[in-house]
Amino acid sequence: MTPHASRLFFLLVLCCLAGCTDKPKNSREQAAPVLTARVVQKVLPVQVEAIGHVEASATVTVKSQIGGMLQQVAFTAGQDVRKGDLLFKIDPRPQQTALQQAQGNLERDLARMRNAQADARRYQQLFRQGYVSRQQYELSDAEAKALQANVAADRAAVESARVQLEYCTIRSPLTGRTGDLLIDRGNVIKAIDENLALVTINQLRPIYVRFTVPEHYLPQIAHHMAQKKNALEIQAFAEKDANTPLAIGKLTFVDNHVDLGSGTVLLKGTFENADLRLWPGQFVHVKLILTHEAALVVPSHAVQAGQQGEYSYVVTPQLTVEARPVKVDRSVGAESIIAQGLTEGEQVVVEGQMRLSPGAKVELRSVNAPPQTQRQEGGQAKGQS
Repeated sequence: MTPHASRLFFLLVLCCLAGCTDKPKNSREQAAPVLTARVVQKVLPVQVEAIGHVEASATVTVKSQIGGMLQQVAFTAGQDVRKGDLLFKIDPRPQQTALQQAQGNLERDLARMRNAQADARRYQQLFRQGYVSRQQYELSDAEAKALQANVAADRAAVESARVQLEYCTIRSPLTGRTGDLLIDRGNVIKAIDENLALVTINQLRPIYVRFTVPEHYLPQIAHHMAQKKNALEIQAFAEKDANTPLAIGKLTFVDNHVDLGSGTVLLKGTFENADLRLWPGQFVHVKLILTHEAALVVPSHAVQAGQQGEYSYVVTPQLTVEARPVKVDRSVGAESIIAQGLTEGEQVVVEGQMRLSPGAKVELRSVNAPPQTQRQEGGQAKGQS
């Protein structure tokens, strides 16, 4: 190879090397598009979350107190009934006959008692005049008193027969909704059969939600209950991440002991349930609102997990990012409450962190505005937050 050819080859190698080094330099200078949000201060609830179980405020299993043929069913399964509404009617003829018999016995013994009392009064007068002995007088008086006791027993038997006749008509003991009909008209039922229920009625307005919380929450709950004149608010959600509660109620019961096995305490909330959105047996996500406090908030996606702990990418005025360690107090819905590491007004990256590293340049978009390029003017990032 001639000296001239050698110089040309050397120049070509230098050009290639220069080209190779320029590519990564250009790629490093290229800004990565990211979605950002500002750190804001909000008044948020301080709350305790748990899984709750809905239960009726009252449940009655209707059974018959007498035996007989079920003559009438006055409702349909699943129907709403009011207290005092007719539910069932049992054939009343045997009880009517028993009542008439008891009333007849009462009339008979009343007549005997009145006659015996008249005899006792005559014997008393004759005894005073000396015409009969004391023994005859005492026998007549004892007979009158015995018949008087029979009359008292007859009156009790009449009342018992009347009560048995009333048992033939079964009425709703409360206002609520009936369950499935467990026996059909025409069946013969036994008196107070423990294995035979006619129907179950649940009172749905109001309705209860039972839930348990760890015992370390008990001092906070007691403290906030003492500070508030009204009961603490409880929100019931169909799902944990739901935004709108199914119903809002009040804390009405705190158990008087902590369960030794689980270390939890039982609480109960009362809900008006006017629209029947809560149903016995349903599981709901419960939020017990203790109070409201101001706090620094960012979208939960702004907080990343690293080897050194949680951090967020914070945008600098030069449109670069720094990885800032943060401490999250708790999460409320899709937002995280920041206890340490960020200040109000700072911009944090909520989308696009996978393309970032500390010091990387970024092209900003705001979560509260349409996607658009935010250009740097006067060393500051321009755009909505």
